[in-house]
Amino acid sequence: MLNRFRTIPVMATVLVSMATFPAATQMKTPFVKKHLYSSTADPKADIAAALKQAKAEKKRVILDFGGDWCGDCQVLDIYMHESPNTELIAKHFVVVHIDIGRMDHNVDVADKYKVPIKKGVPALAVLDANGRLLYSQQNKEFENMENMKSSDVTAFLRRWKG
Repeated sequence: MLNRFRTIPVMATVLVSMATFPAATQMKTPFVKKHLYSSTADPKADIAAALKQAKAEKKRVILDFGGDWCGDCQVLDIYMHESPNTELIAKHFVVVHIDIGRMDHNVDVADKYKVPIKKGVPALAVLDANGRLLYSQQNKEFENMENMKSSDVTAFLRRWKG
């Protein structure tokens, strides 16, 4: 009989804490893995086409190095498709997804744009419409996307929109 009465305060505490801290009981937003990085694409041709488009539209080019297996790459894509990021990208950027396999594919392209993919992905570079490198991720800035916010991507896009 005594154990039954001890359970009531514990249950009450759990219910009160759930009502007081609803965010603590919520799960992270689930996502569906998308095919973003083609292992058969020709990144050099894709970059050339993006630069041609960027020049015509007065935009910059974002090179997004990653792999479909990479959860953080998937989260970055989700954040890129949230407002205001999707609008910033549409207005100011052309995005090229570059497959890095298991850190062994298109390494020459990553090297050309000074992106150390061995440090982790996603890894980004920003080019002007003439192909001049303006930024290359050096310190795993977006490697831990699951712990970042959409607003972090917004700040990055605003900084590099030109």
